[in-house]
Amino acid sequence: MIKVLIVEDNDKLRRMIDIYLNQNNFKTYTAKDGLEALDILDNNSIDLVIYDIMMPNMDGFELIKELRTVYKELPIIIVTAKESKDDKMMGFKVGTDDYMVKPIDLEELLMRIQALLRRFNIKNEHKLKVGDVTLDYDTLTVSKNGENIILPKKEFYLLYKLLSYPQRIFTRMELMDDIWGMNTNSDEQTVNVHIRRLREKFKDYDEFEIITIRGLGYKAENKI
Repeated sequence: MIKVLIVEDNDKLRRMIDIYLNQNNFKTYTAKDGLEALDILDNNSIDLVIYDIMMPNMDGFELIKELRTVYKELPIIIVTAKESKDDKMMGFKVGTDDYMVKPIDLEELLMRIQALLRRFNIKNEHKLKVGDVTLDYDTLTVSKNGENIILPKKEFYLLYKLLSYPQRIFTRMELMDDIWGMNTNSDEQTVNVHIRRLREKFKDYDEFEIITIRGLGYKAENKI
């Protein structure tokens, strides 16, 4: 199920979007400001963020700058009353993917969400196939020819991340921030340990291999 974070300080609008997206089979998280949003992102795997610009504690422009330092591939939609050309230009400059001006039409918001999910190749079933291997995000299961392996959460997220972007090199710090969160007490050695465990568990799988890029980090290589 696609997980959407709604960041909006207007209680009524936040609730409306929350109910509407739930009715359309999205799992939602809500936050009243950017600080709450960052806490949710640190502790959950979020697929898409909807946020307002004018919020207490941390405005939307500050939030998106913070997000883009870590979540470079995360789809983001601004929903705001700020409609000037300068505001829109600033929104796209700092890294938003779409921009809607209030009052919004919920059906249009849904269509924009669906368009972004297609663009970022995020699918509702949350499954990833590599040859005969299937990764099920919702059950943390790796399946092949009737054999199912349920992984610990961090191991699964790490494998899913690497296999979602074959040949792309991720630094250890990128993986730490994305999987463990920015405020974790763990260090980069944690990534190395999890990579070793994954290699041991899937050493007999011909479909993929996790490659160490010396001095940088890791990448997945599809071998089919």
